[in-house]
Amino acid sequence: MKIDWQGVFPAVTTQFNEDFSINVADTQRVVDDLINDGVTGIIAMGTCGENNSLTADEKRVLLKAIVEVVNKRVPVVTGVSELTTTLAIAWVKDAEALGADGLMLLPAMVYVPKTAELVEHFTQVANATSLPIMLYNNPTAYRVAITNEALEALRPVKNIVAVKESTADTRRFTDMYNAFGDRYTVFAGLDDVAFEGLLLGAQGWVSGLTSAFPHESVMLVKALKAGDIDTAREIYRWFLPLLHLDAEHDLVQSIKLAEQIMGRGSERVRMPRMPLTGARRAEVTAMVEKAAATRPSLKITKAA
Repeated sequence: MKIDWQGVFPAVTTQFNEDFSINVADTQRVVDDLINDGVTGIIAMGTCGENNSLTADEKRVLLKAIVEVVNKRVPVVTGVSELTTTLAIAWVKDAEALGADGLMLLPAMVYVPKTAELVEHFTQVANATSLPIMLYNNPTAYRVAITNEALEALRPVKNIVAVKESTADTRRFTDMYNAFGDRYTVFAGLDDVAFEGLLLGAQGWVSGLTSAFPHESVMLVKALKAGDIDTAREIYRWFLPLLHLDAEHDLVQSIKLAEQIMGRGSERVRMPRMPLTGARRAEVTAMVEKAAATRPSLKITKAA
């Protein structure tokens, strides 16, 4: 299906059984619940989906199952997070054959490329598929910045259409707009600057904490789109302590624990990640429980 790059695209979690094999049915349930809660797209096997903890065979099984349960209700975008360009090309070909609607493409893992190498990696992967591609810029996590220089070099690659911007520097949203206009659709990619990114022109939000609080996430975007800044600000002020979790090194464990507390999923993660324990677990639990007890009004009071 054609992707309307706007709204809330949660980076859904991968659910595991007690033996840490993939729980396909529970993952499908998590995805189905989010669609029923109003999200506009699904990011399968992003960071929160523990992409790099899955084998190639598991990725194929999981993507097929997610595509089946989504059943064209919203677009399915799958993460492309591989060690080499060759492996990334192989995965995008598999993803297209399995019914993905789009790709979220990362720089090759581990190696830190020069700009020309980064551009060539993205170009070769894009040329291997007809699917539309969102680039994922997260220099803090991956030590690679997708600069305006790189985006300018990629301008002729027609199926690279969007950028998930996950820096904490909100000036990037305006700098990209000034440099490229509407050439790239920009998404907010870091939860605790989502309000600022959307206010500055991002068309959508790739979100982690939406997995635990989807209604508020959807309403935050709707309120901003409607010009109801007061409602959006109320939601964001309530949400921000939790959204900060998305910027921490243990974001996957924190988000999955929040899902579990809210009755939406399991906190099981694969090694080398381990579930939160001790003071950190108590801290995150208290944050989620407080948020659940103080949820804001979801009524939009005015339209643009």
